[in-house]
Amino acid sequence: MPHITPEVIGAKVILRGIHLDLTDAMKAIINEKAARLLRHEPRIDRIRIEVELDKTKTSQAHFIAHGRIEISGPDLVASADSNDAYKSIDLMVDKLDGLLRKRHSELKEKRHHPHAVEIGAPLPKTA
Repeated sequence: MPHITPEVIGAKVILRGIHLDLTDAMKAIINEKAARLLRHEPRIDRIRIEVELDKTKTSQAHFIAHGRIEISGPDLVASADSNDAYKSIDLMVDKLDGLLRKRHSELKEKRHHPHAVEIGAPLPKTA
């Protein structure tokens, strides 16, 4: 497994708090989780993580973590919510990790088991 340096994490991970200030401890946890994602797939261009404090649904604090992995092909997007910010982050990172694993297995399956292509017209003869 390649080692992910703090410089790589700083260049590839964008953190944002919506209606709350991200503490240093929360930033450290998010960067640690993002490093795990980067170890699984080093070709990730960028990881955007937003943690939102939503007080509209209940009187209690409700945290929603949004994550987007920008990678070649379609972006991978996941979100999770709970009453604890750290739990929301954990759940969201687990979902992103599952999406990365699914993408990898689908690409591997496609590479090792190509499907036959049907051509509607006969092939021209070559001399």
